[in-house]
Amino acid sequence: MNIDEIRKILGNEASAYLDHTCKGISKDNLYAPGPDFIDRVMEQSDRNNRVLGNMEWMFQTGRLANTGYLSILPVDHGVEHGAGADFADNPIYFDPKKIIELAMKGGCSAVASTLGVLSSLARRYARKIPFILKINHNELLSKPNFYDQTLFASVDQAYAMGAAGVGATIYFGSQESRRQILEISEAFNYAHELGLVAVLWAYLRNPDEFVKDGMDYHDSNDMCSQADHLGATIGADIIKQKISTKNGGFKVLNFGKTNKLVYEKLAPTEGLSEGSKLLEWNRFQVANCYMGRVGLINSGGPSGDNDIQDAVKAAVINKRAGGWGLIMGRKAFQRSMDEGIKIIHAVQDVYLCKDIILA
Repeated sequence: MNIDEIRKILGNEASAYLDHTCKGISKDNLYAPGPDFIDRVMEQSDRNNRVLGNMEWMFQTGRLANTGYLSILPVDHGVEHGAGADFADNPIYFDPKKIIELAMKGGCSAVASTLGVLSSLARRYARKIPFILKINHNELLSKPNFYDQTLFASVDQAYAMGAAGVGATIYFGSQESRRQILEISEAFNYAHELGLVAVLWAYLRNPDEFVKDGMDYHDSNDMCSQADHLGATIGADIIKQKISTKNGGFKVLNFGKTNKLVYEKLAPTEGLSEGSKLLEWNRFQVANCYMGRVGLINSGGPSGDNDIQDAVKAAVINKRAGGWGLIMGRKAFQRSMDEGIKIIHAVQDVYLCKDIILA
């Protein structure tokens, strides 16, 4: 798609998303994505050559090869949400081969999934597309349900199958978060020793404390941005986070520490359209990822009635804020393979469009 086609998809909101210049944090402060990012930024870190090599492999794979952006297909939903719940609409994805096929036909940079899915086909496919082994999960078979991420796999298993990286979730804000932080910090350190890229799903999770007066603050920008910062602190190379739809959670929930300048200057709201506001807020997330030294990828969210429009909008927000790409699963695999590929390609087209630049 060219810029005119993307504007048409965005409709009346196009100008807010495509023409806004961020006022809170200037693009001049960022370590912007680009094909030279590893040489320009990442090789300054303590990551060894094997980590840099696996990161470069991801950056050189798929339709976004050599752009500095990533398109990752995540399908760990069979564990996290329940296989029947998420695959019923399109049961071909009970077969791990179809998941990898979707990633490869979609021109993705990598596929992220469970030990069972990836190990079942590792000998054939792990050298053809970068694997990211998700090593911990929540599951919903326990009754009553509770919110914890526990280890289902090991870093050694990721290394043995030839994966390029490991992925993990931390439920920041949960009662078990401190244990998860310790486990995943140690896992990421070991992964780096073995040369694997570390990807963190930096999610907030505390339904008892993060919902007030019917308003859910799990995607509040101030809180999500702090989760991003904690993820960068424990050595994540890439952080997956939701696009914020609200702000001020720390103030409303009356906990933690914040500063009025976060809301007045760094991640402003006053006088901005919805699209411009979301760009400012996502820029604040990038800032909390060490001004872009750590890559921010945003989630695609659940499948709905306007998936292409929603996915393109999320991609524009991420790219113009300074992020590295989208990690999109349900919007792709809960449709036919052809429709899923079309949505994946629509997102990738945003990153391939040279007329869409940093806000």
